[in-house]
Amino acid sequence: MVLDFPAGIYLFMGDRYYHDLQTFAVGTPTGIFIYWVGVFGFNLAGRWVIRQFPEQRQAGQRLAVMVLILEVVMLIMAVFDLWVFSIIPGSGVVFSVERLKLIVLFGCAFVFFLCLAIGLVHIYSQWQERQTEIEQLKHHALQQQYDALKWQVNPHFLFNSLNAISALIGEDRALAERFVDNLAKVYRYLLKTGNQPLVPLADELNFIQTYAELLQTRYGESIQITLPPLTCSIQGCLPPISLQTLIDNAMKHNLMTTNRPLFIQLSLIGETSIRVTNTLQPKKKTLNIYPHNLANLRAKYRQWPVQPVEVEMDDKWFTVTLPLLSVTTEDKSH
Repeated sequence: MVLDFPAGIYLFMGDRYYHDLQTFAVGTPTGIFIYWVGVFGFNLAGRWVIRQFPEQRQAGQRLAVMVLILEVVMLIMAVFDLWVFSIIPGSGVVFSVERLKLIVLFGCAFVFFLCLAIGLVHIYSQWQERQTEIEQLKHHALQQQYDALKWQVNPHFLFNSLNAISALIGEDRALAERFVDNLAKVYRYLLKTGNQPLVPLADELNFIQTYAELLQTRYGESIQITLPPLTCSIQGCLPPISLQTLIDNAMKHNLMTTNRPLFIQLSLIGETSIRVTNTLQPKKKTLNIYPHNLANLRAKYRQWPVQPVEVEMDDKWFTVTLPLLSVTTEDKSH
């Protein structure tokens, strides 16, 4: 069977197909039938080979196996098609080894170039998918940088902090000085890590301790944040401000009062992940101060070949588990 319809008909029926009306009338529907049978057979075999050898590095192996299998399919189809033409009354086709040899010879060349074309199309398709993934990662990276920059200059957070300082100066000057010092540490950390893909877990926990002190100074007993020991020796890394993102997300979506304080607990899960859990007491409406926090964090993690961010929720608790990354993981992402 040859997929090029006019050439295939010519190989089976010769010049009669183009000059004899009866031969044309008999050969056309028969040719269309075996054409689509061949299309189905080649398509099925080609797709199976691609599924077995999908990777770009398997291109040579994929081409060799595809040529071998499709040559076998072509041989079977050639015998079948010639037999079908030979039993159709009025076709004038006689089943012979000589004609079969000619069809097989032409079919072998056709199959080789067909497999080459299929392989090139598959490689090009993979390249396009890879380019799309790269563009998506670039978009996420730009969005993350933009969100980080917005946070760094966020007037809402800054003005609230200045108001807290103003109130503290009249009540407790020492506490006000500590608040200013912590605020400076927070912004210093944000500026330092703004362009870094990963930061050590210890640095992130130290930052969160400072950030938690700021929050507890501002909100008092309305928020309770529990941290793991800062002396932990785990060598994992996180995308910068990941933990602060989850704390902000909890504050954004939940009520915080002295009667119903918001409890947030950070805990290490072995040496592979860190878990952030908060009480679930949702607000009726939320102010969109930090848009897409959790979604952007999950997008960050899709850049690395690790387990995705896990999100769990029940009637009382909202939990997010972040896998700890490593420098080796970072290298693999590029």
